[in-house]
Amino acid sequence: MARLTYETVRYEVGGTGVATIAMDQPDTRNALSDELLSDLVAAFESAREDEAVRCVVLGSTHPTTFSSGGNLAGFADDVPLVHKHAGITLFPRLFTLIGELGKPVICAVDGHCLAGALGLALACDLIIASEKATFGTPEITVGVFPFMILALIVRNVPRKKAVELVLLGERIDASEAERLGIVNRVVASEAFDEAVRDWADKLAAKSPVLMKLGKDALWRTNDMALEDAWDFLRAQLTIAFSTEDIQEGVAAFFEKREPQWKGR
Repeated sequence: MARLTYETVRYEVGGTGVATIAMDQPDTRNALSDELLSDLVAAFESAREDEAVRCVVLGSTHPTTFSSGGNLAGFADDVPLVHKHAGITLFPRLFTLIGELGKPVICAVDGHCLAGALGLALACDLIIASEKATFGTPEITVGVFPFMILALIVRNVPRKKAVELVLLGERIDASEAERLGIVNRVVASEAFDEAVRDWADKLAAKSPVLMKLGKDALWRTNDMALEDAWDFLRAQLTIAFSTEDIQEGVAAFFEKREPQWKGR
């Protein structure tokens, strides 16, 4: 099992091609400081460049909290405004990196996922939550607003519920988050690790080249006009026809065997 060392996150790659990135700043409940965001960017870049990585799981080492959200202490720091402005760019940089990673990302939420952390979770492809998970954007209660994650919220949550979340600042539980489509699956705490591992292993077993083409298409067509999307997707299907993996997948289906992906 390969490991890389960062100050604020744990990173390791298992034998099945699943990379685990776990936020590891328990003293701040993984508040999204510039240091933590920078380490997350570096870890995801490592996963992107490593051909052995087929899937990424984003989680936390904290027993009760995925992340408490933005670093409120940093909001009050006596530093030049231009420096604060520069630090804020880490949020869209990280969210874009996840979207353009070319590999599926599961967010494993086994606790409180609040404020900016909700945006981080929504940037991922899939979210599995334990029954004890909670979600919310409480920024308004301390005189802030979830500006940097608002675009992700309104793209993932029905508009009226999105407005309710950001204006009232109240938390919702895992079952309500599932009902709203914020999370894909809610499982009992004792079954959480197994459920995450099951999905991660399944994703890692898919064709890496088709997974990249598919995820790139999801990202690119997110806000594309319908006819432009059709033209783009038709071109992507033509490219897919040229891969060895699509031929292997079809052959394996008819031969009733497991496919042997070549990644090309």
